Amino acid sequence: MSIRYDGKVAIVTGAGGGLGRCHALEFARRGAKVVVNDLGGSVDGTGGNSEAAEKVVAEIKAAGGEAIANGSSVTDDAGVENMIKQTMDAFGRIDILVNNAGILRDKSFAKMDLKDFGLVLDVHLMGSVKPTKAVWPIMKEQGYGRIVVTSSSSGLYGNFGQTNYGAAKLGVVGFINTLKLEGQKDNIRANALAPVAYTRMTSDLMPPEAEQMFTPDSVSPAVMFLTSEDAPTGEIICAGAGHFARARIVETEGMFFGQGDDVAEKIAENWEKISDLSTAKPYFMGGEQTGKFFEYAAGKK
Repeated sequence: MSIRYDGKVAIVTGAGGGLGRCHALEFARRGAKVVVNDLGGSVDGTGGNSEAAEKVVAEIKAAGGEAIANGSSVTDDAGVENMIKQTMDAFGRIDILVNNAGILRDKSFAKMDLKDFGLVLDVHLMGSVKPTKAVWPIMKEQGYGRIVVTSSSSGLYGNFGQTNYGAAKLGVVGFINTLKLEGQKDNIRANALAPVAYTRMTSDLMPPEAEQMFTPDSVSPAVMFLTSEDAPTGEIICAGAGHFARARIVETEGMFFGQGDDVAEKIAENWEKISDLSTAKPYFMGGEQTGKFFEYAAGKK
């Protein structure tokens, strides 16, 4: 099976370098027309110019591909609108959106300014929501769409000094958990990538020897799978150094105690049984969990 994107149009945000650049190049290599979006700012989100995006476009064109550059900020409503208009004017459709743009403002929670917390949430979470909102009606009308958000192990599992980043990166998982449901009837599939790569954003967090191992292009195959014709939906793929894994939110079967003055004590006494992961399973939607609780409360289990 060969994954191709001939006739497809892909937007990749934050594609002027690192992971986004590699995603954009790989889409183009596989036949897609690519919109290379990048504000061109520093790691902390300051500054900006279109030079980085233009360089990636030049790389794609030099290899025989088709691409255009866009310098809009994913947090700016007018900028996002311009990006979508530019794409539609140039290519007439949008099949794939990879939300990759991001910044870092790392500090321990005790020392973190709330402005830095809000800014990181704005770029990573709302910077995924706004482009997705803009392409959603286009994908619905087409009856086809593939959306990827970029999560992180910091969101799935935590990382010291990244409460803002972690909150945003788990937030995008919650975002696609509902998009997967609302997009089903229109063949719109939404998934999350949790990458590990040595990039400008992570170089201060990883040892120098990781640069040759955790290359950004070793992550891009996961994006190609998640945006393919036969892509799943609502999945989280962790990728790094050529290794790929599936992450899931699961829930144990738990125990039913009903109501009473001593329920808190019963929870404490039975915590090991409640936590037994051998009974754990994922749910595709929240109502499935509610159904389980109802069955226990109604005496049907």
